[in-house]
Amino acid sequence: MTAPTLILYQRDDCHLCDLALDVLAHAGVPAFDSVFIDDEPTLEARYGERVPVLRDALDGHELDWPFDVDAARRWLRR
Repeated sequence: MTAPTLILYQRDDCHLCDLALDVLAHAGVPAFDSVFIDDEPTLEARYGERVPVLRDALDGHELDWPFDVDAARRWLRR
């Protein structure tokens, strides 16, 4: 079994991150890893103001919040 190539960068206690998780579930996004940027200076510098961000580790494409179900599905088909 291969590891997911999608990563959701998020924060602890993040209302927008909770909303993003709901959107991704409704969009049928396949399995992804969750990475919390809190206390990670490099990730904080890159994603601090942008979370939640869904990233494809294979090609580097990112989907920044805000996004809805349709936007997530379009991003997956890119």
